[in-house]
Amino acid sequence: MDLGIRGRKAIVCASSKGLGRGCAAALAEAGCDLVVNGRNAEVLASTAQHLRQSWGVNVAEVVGDVSRPEVQAALFAACPEPDILVNNNGGPPFRDFRELDRAKILEGVTNNMVTPIELVKAVLDGMAARGFGRIVNITSLSVYTPIPGLDLSSGARAGLTSFLAGVARTVADRNVTINNLLPGKLDTDRLRGPHEAGTPEDPAAAAARKTRISADIPAKRLGTPEEFGQICAFLCSVHAGYLTGQNIPVDGGLYVSAF
Repeated sequence: MDLGIRGRKAIVCASSKGLGRGCAAALAEAGCDLVVNGRNAEVLASTAQHLRQSWGVNVAEVVGDVSRPEVQAALFAACPEPDILVNNNGGPPFRDFRELDRAKILEGVTNNMVTPIELVKAVLDGMAARGFGRIVNITSLSVYTPIPGLDLSSGARAGLTSFLAGVARTVADRNVTINNLLPGKLDTDRLRGPHEAGTPEDPAAAAARKTRISADIPAKRLGTPEEFGQICAFLCSVHAGYLTGQNIPVDGGLYVSAF
């Protein structure tokens, strides 16, 4: 399917690896020029080069933590008038809520609620004035199914969801949409436990790990960043203009609900 966004400009936050990289790759495949972002300059540069070589699009790199104001400023300096914004950021680690102090709570809320709101605020009016905008927030299935130990992540992302639900309805008539993707268990470094991120994993150990983790998933497998990215790209397409303010689980059927 032609997504109708060739030549559009997209900012994809936290996109050097994992789900963010999957989204950046799918948008590059659709013909979008990109601004990619990550904290590790070497990993980010490798991702950017792969995207350029694979799809021939323009890719700018902005290194740093997207929750920092100076990094946000650099994103918009690289792309002053984005057509597409994909909000993504690492979540707090598993931690009993009793271990959370005020500083940790504020950091989690800043990373996973305040930061995406700031970015949406910066791009929304320009998108509306130009008559096209697609905003996708990568949140978590824990917004629907709370997980002990991920309370801070769940709370911050649920706050973002509620905050933007009303905002989404104010710009729908100007062809700007805001939707949320809720990943379940996808095959990223976050699910590899003690395995060092970015290093090869023993094939037998990887197969055993994936079988164990996916046992309760109806699809009986983990999702991939690539297929997650394709769903994101569709939400950013011209075909998704009548879909806004929605939470879409990408979880292989793990979240059980008829509605």
